[in-house]
Amino acid sequence: MRYDLNLLPVFVVLMEERNVTRAAERLGITQPALSNTLNRLRETFRDPLFVRERYGIRPTELAEEIAPAIAEALAKLDDVILGQQDFDPSSAERLFAIAPNDYVEFVLVPAIVERLRQVAPGIRLRLTPFGSDIAETGVMSGTTAMVLGRMTDPPDNLVVQHLMEDGLACVVRADHPDIGDSISKEQYERLKHVNMLPPGRLRAGLFQSLERQGLKREVAVSVTHFLSIPELVAVTDYCTTLPALICRRIALDPRLKVLPPPVDLGTFPVQMAWHVRHRNDPAHRWLRGLIGEVAGELAR
Repeated sequence: MRYDLNLLPVFVVLMEERNVTRAAERLGITQPALSNTLNRLRETFRDPLFVRERYGIRPTELAEEIAPAIAEALAKLDDVILGQQDFDPSSAERLFAIAPNDYVEFVLVPAIVERLRQVAPGIRLRLTPFGSDIAETGVMSGTTAMVLGRMTDPPDNLVVQHLMEDGLACVVRADHPDIGDSISKEQYERLKHVNMLPPGRLRAGLFQSLERQGLKREVAVSVTHFLSIPELVAVTDYCTTLPALICRRIALDPRLKVLPPPVDLGTFPVQMAWHVRHRNDPAHRWLRGLIGEVAGELAR
């Protein structure tokens, strides 16, 4: 062959990251090494491929044109080669990039890591955020192994698996002056609330559930991470409404108490999605099975 196949994965990462520094970190190489590879790519395709901008790099028209074909070709190679390999989790050495949303990272990922430590100590995880746009995770090209959260209108090249359902509960401080062992609809609407504003669909799901039940609330504080909420609720008379599995962790804090919501707010799904290119990869199949088992145990 008159070109180096090792150049092509670098091209895919540059297309996804649009930033030389982040691409080098993701590939585990130095920036000079990446620049050298980019120069070889430019020589191969006889095109600049990427143009520097203030906050990163922008692909040229040719790069945009050839990117889908390169990603598809690499996916087919992976499918052929990895599908023929045996996989022993107890001795395997492999890095998986996964994209959990904030909820999954808080609730599910620690249990996944603990299980990996027990049965597959050589398997490592690199987490990339899953916000409102699934395209930004890298799962649609197959470079990210899987995305974990709630999928809405996933593209045709992704396989979606249902993992579990979770509900919602309320949290107030343990010595709240007005709230005892339960909370009424009137009390809920009278209290001020701490609101979680994650990217993605969990926020919309809670708002829709409240609206469906005709339940109103006055939001005093909106935050962007679950970890800040217990401290806010512990020092105020505010209330918060959170997924039940997060409340299970919060219930360990003696300053707080968890209560059922005043009305049925329903449940929301937790899902896992991956590119079809991974369907015959025995290691990927094994990891999907492990995550499914862990999620099922948590839900029970």
